[in-house]
Amino acid sequence: MTLGFSLFIVGWVIIMIGLMGIGGFFMFRKFLKRMPKEDGKSTIDWEEYYIEHTKHMWSEDQKVFLEELTSPVPELFRDVAQQRIAGEIGRLALNRRLRHMTQDTIIEGYIRATPKRDHKFLIRKLEEKKIDMSPYENLLET
Repeated sequence: MTLGFSLFIVGWVIIMIGLMGIGGFFMFRKFLKRMPKEDGKSTIDWEEYYIEHTKHMWSEDQKVFLEELTSPVPELFRDVAQQRIAGEIGRLALNRRLRHMTQDTIIEGYIRATPKRDHKFLIRKLEEKKIDMSPYENLLET
């Protein structure tokens, strides 16, 4: 075996171990989210519950608005992000006993469901749509 071929094999093994490690990390995260909590339901089960019980509250315009808010998320992860955000929005709507979804609930749910680093895009999108951000200032700071 030549030195070049040996280095190629070693490099290939390192790359494969790295890729498998990254894939395993994401699979493990998904596994943890599927694990039941004290109440017997997992995080994903609750998200699905809230989405299922609030489906009828969403208008087409509001679904499009949620699509716009999640547009910076890479296509591969967008469905997961939308489920997480829609689950939080549904939780808020059910807790407030709303009959239909409101723009305020969608924005608040987005803020609560996403990490702080994603709020910059939300602020830009709200400014672009000329939506007053003052009701959400306290949520954006926490």
